Amino acid sequence: MIQLILKRLFTYIPVLLVVVIITFLMIHAAPGGPFDAERVASPEIIEKLNEAYNLDKPIHVQIYNYLFNAIQGDFGPSFKYPGRTVTELIMSGLPTTIELAIYSILFAIFLGVISGLVASLNPGKILDIVPMSISLLGICIPSIILGPVLVLIFGIWYEVLPVYGWGDNPGDKILPTITLGTAYAAIFARLTRGGMLEILGQDFIRTARAKGLSEFHVIKDHALKNSLNPVVTIISGWFASLLAGAVFVEFIFGWNGIGKEIVNALNLLDLPVIMGSVLVIAYMFILINIIVDIIYIKLDPRIKINYEIIF
Repeated sequence: MIQLILKRLFTYIPVLLVVVIITFLMIHAAPGGPFDAERVASPEIIEKLNEAYNLDKPIHVQIYNYLFNAIQGDFGPSFKYPGRTVTELIMSGLPTTIELAIYSILFAIFLGVISGLVASLNPGKILDIVPMSISLLGICIPSIILGPVLVLIFGIWYEVLPVYGWGDNPGDKILPTITLGTAYAAIFARLTRGGMLEILGQDFIRTARAKGLSEFHVIKDHALKNSLNPVVTIISGWFASLLAGAVFVEFIFGWNGIGKEIVNALNLLDLPVIMGSVLVIAYMFILINIIVDIIYIKLDPRIKINYEIIF
């Protein structure tokens, strides 16, 4: 297992390099600079600022210097918030964003798996048609539209749930969680249904029933475990998408997460904050990928052989 984790980490090094280089080039391709909006600053002062932050050097030198410092865990100072480092800004909002992503993925897994399971056990019936129709609707409506609709219905019309801010009140987390997790719950439902229908037709399921096992144990111990492999596989990629989607949800509901820092940094062209945020999301993606690999192996031990062949 340790060998597998080390090999996976090694394969992600080129990915991180590509992410840093592409993000760096895209930001520098944007018109203007981080200090262009400083109207009170003279050209000489702006020149000194660019020199102080190494922005006067060639692009390849800037990338090299950034990578050299980032490897040591130093994302540098913020251009727009003097006296504050990028790490401080990111860490102030990252726990909130991770909390929102975790709530959303748990909501999606619970609702999606239950709906898919019920639908697969009632193929062609009302308990299959209704959940699958709703799941199709959930896939089609993006969170940037669903969020304001939920705010309008539950916050303005009926006034039953808070719609702005983040605090200790559990009600603050309901609408953002539903907004971010609905589309993923819909996809999980369809994947679970398809996986269950395929597994229920396998020979080992018929053998389990022939041995006298109850339908509950056949579903719980044999069918459900094997049908969840596709769901577990795609969670790794979607968790990174959840972190990215949280940017819009945090803006809609006024959460002070990393999304707020990313939006502010993009508006101000605060290069270190943008780069640091992108790298943190990439790190989270790698971590979740490794965790999902371990879970996937636990669900199906045969995967170990495939990994050994691949590596």
